[in-house]
Amino acid sequence: MVEYFSLFALWVGFICLLLVLLRPERPKNFPPGPSAVAVFGNVLQLSMSDPMADLEQLSKRYGNVYSLFIGRKPAVLVHGLHAVKEALVARAVDFAGRPQGTLANHVTDSKGLIMASYNVVWREHKRLALATLRNFGLGKQSMEDLILKETSHICEHLEKNVGKLLDPQVLIRSAASNIICSILYGLRYEYEDEVLDFFINSFQENGKMANSAWAVIYDSFPLIRGLPLPFQKVFKNYNALKKHTEAIVAEHKRTRIPEEPRDVIDYYLNELEKRGKQDFSLDEDRLVMLLLDLHFAGTDTSSNTILTALLYLATYRDAQVLCQQEIDAALGSKGQVSFEDRHRMPFVQATIHEIQRLANIAPLGVFHATTRNTQLMGYDIPKDTLVITNLTSVLREASQWQHPYDFFPSHFLNKQGEFVKPEGFLAFSAGPRSCLGELLARMELFLILVTVLRRFSFIWPVESGMPDLSPAFGGIQSPKPYRLVVRLRRKQES
Repeated sequence: MVEYFSLFALWVGFICLLLVLLRPERPKNFPPGPSAVAVFGNVLQLSMSDPMADLEQLSKRYGNVYSLFIGRKPAVLVHGLHAVKEALVARAVDFAGRPQGTLANHVTDSKGLIMASYNVVWREHKRLALATLRNFGLGKQSMEDLILKETSHICEHLEKNVGKLLDPQVLIRSAASNIICSILYGLRYEYEDEVLDFFINSFQENGKMANSAWAVIYDSFPLIRGLPLPFQKVFKNYNALKKHTEAIVAEHKRTRIPEEPRDVIDYYLNELEKRGKQDFSLDEDRLVMLLLDLHFAGTDTSSNTILTALLYLATYRDAQVLCQQEIDAALGSKGQVSFEDRHRMPFVQATIHEIQRLANIAPLGVFHATTRNTQLMGYDIPKDTLVITNLTSVLREASQWQHPYDFFPSHFLNKQGEFVKPEGFLAFSAGPRSCLGELLARMELFLILVTVLRRFSFIWPVESGMPDLSPAFGGIQSPKPYRLVVRLRRKQES
């Protein structure tokens, strides 16, 4: 028995020594951070239920630029407006990369726009995507008409549910997905359609898995990537989405009239035909990945922001009434709102932006990587280092916001009551990798919310107790499920 315990103690001692010897070390003049353990790095030191609180505490201890290890890979965390803007704006190209070898990269094959490397092909696709969206009407009357057409379906659904307890989740997610489907594919689905449900559920499942502990395990331990573990569901969903999108592209190739492009697919195919085989930056596989990226981003971020807006407006009825009064005064007898009307609605704009600030849809943005050896706040950051920008820290920074944790639309109003956008509003990130769909998102939020607020009031049901405004944490955050009451209003209702 003594010999058994001695052998056991020897093995424990050997393993402990091995863990110490294999512990990852920071390079010279690298950002400081907590000590890491072998294999796991600092992953086990972060709470999966509330990692943002842990990151906040680490920034207080180590400063606005610090480091953690994800397995043996070092990651630099950037906290606060000054450090984030130095990385994403002042040193934009240096920090414009994307980390490679992760679950998100392997699922998308590092193509598309979101996770692709910063290179000539990515820049060409971003330029082409922006040009295509502009040609299709982004920022113009035609895009407004498309959004307002979908908004009319939202209103029809709300009217059928007046006086009832309503869970708006399916309605808003379906509408957001339909708007981007119309732009990308020239298609619109009924809200009960199985294809629309397939899109929404697949994106939601993949979004949750990509920001779960399973994604961290996948990224940290390459040897287990082939095992039948939960992260395999992401590949299954994405392959199904890809197959469906490929079928849509094939149908477009069959029915396309080059002189009359109907949507983003037609514009891309026209460009592909015009350039010919000598240009290897464009191909149909990249087109499919581009479509899936835009579809995912256009569905999840917009719908979660609108759902958060309805929750806040039902909670803060005084702000809702002030918005409605401003909408009535600005629009009068005008048939429908236009995006230009926002200039006559400063309080509505302020309320929408304040909801975006508190919704904090992408708390850590999309992860970056350095494209070359660089510096940040005096520290040396080697090429290909994973960089995580804590956008939450900017949207809650006390030096930027009078009431950083409270709903306070006056954050976006000057003393004259005019709409202003503070420097700390980085809801769409910044630099070359900032959100491609920012203008579309702004149009959707304004046109949809103004239209529904003009016709309906949203009431928090007393029997539901106090509303929970804290979001469900994730790479893309969403409000927790809720229900509210919808009422028809008269135009001059107060």
